[in-house]
Amino acid sequence: MPTSKTPKQPYQINTQGIDLLFGADDEAPPPQSIPLKSIQLPPQQPRRYFDPQKLESLITSIQQQGILQPLIVRPLDDEHYELVAGERRYRAAQTLALDTVPVVIRTFSNEEAWEIALLENLQREDLNPVEETEAILQLLANRLQITSDEVIALINLTAHPKRDSVHNVMHSEQWLQLESIFTTLGRVTPNSFRVNRLPLLKLPDEIKDALNQGQIDYTKAKAIASLKDPQQRRDLLEKAVTQSLSLSQIKEEITTLSRQAASTPIITPQKTLSDTYQRLKNAQLWKDPQKWKKAQTLLKKLEELIEENVSN
Repeated sequence: MPTSKTPKQPYQINTQGIDLLFGADDEAPPPQSIPLKSIQLPPQQPRRYFDPQKLESLITSIQQQGILQPLIVRPLDDEHYELVAGERRYRAAQTLALDTVPVVIRTFSNEEAWEIALLENLQREDLNPVEETEAILQLLANRLQITSDEVIALINLTAHPKRDSVHNVMHSEQWLQLESIFTTLGRVTPNSFRVNRLPLLKLPDEIKDALNQGQIDYTKAKAIASLKDPQQRRDLLEKAVTQSLSLSQIKEEITTLSRQAASTPIITPQKTLSDTYQRLKNAQLWKDPQKWKKAQTLLKKLEELIEENVSN
């Protein structure tokens, strides 16, 4: 295993996240090498899933050329640092058992460090759609100093309110700040975020997992999630992944399943109880003592079950 390699060209310091947070005039200090074991991951990271193939490709690149872009870290004490940006390079360096890695050391608050990690991932398009949506929400919440739920409520308020309310919301200080953040990110508008991204947070867990692992894109995920039957949804998801179905093919499958469901009568618990009561009434079991005795035994069990449910 290599220890550290000299890059074939000078280090390129990516300060996009820092520039977006502090402005481009904030000059970055020169990179330096520090022991890999002196760096630790922060407790909260905007990114959770790393594509194994992309990570392997990065490992190969580092083996051949070294780490061309320094990691960004912040000091915890004289000998220990916390990673701010560059987790993929950090993980690749761990896999290669490198002794030292190039870093840029900066002093950041907890909030600044988290935002830089988020912005770097957003600028590099490293986050999957669910992670990106959650991360943007958290960024908005941090900047506006409100909860994520309140951010969602603010964004949704422009969709179905009265005209005067829309005018007031869209000219409020919070809304102007929110629009400014979206403009800075340059990825989505508040409206497209509401329409295309917020629904991802309500996706079933199995579809979120497929998205997080890069198995399907979010347009296919939203289509599959429209199926109400959990088993049909899981089956179509598996088919979409294993057979690499296109979005149009997925929609065709959903149309077929919907037609089948429409032709099959839906028997709800309420309908079952109603039908059973009507049949018991028509049968007039009380006219036959032997049958009525059996019916009373069953009715008593139902009453006990109801009492048990009420007491719980």
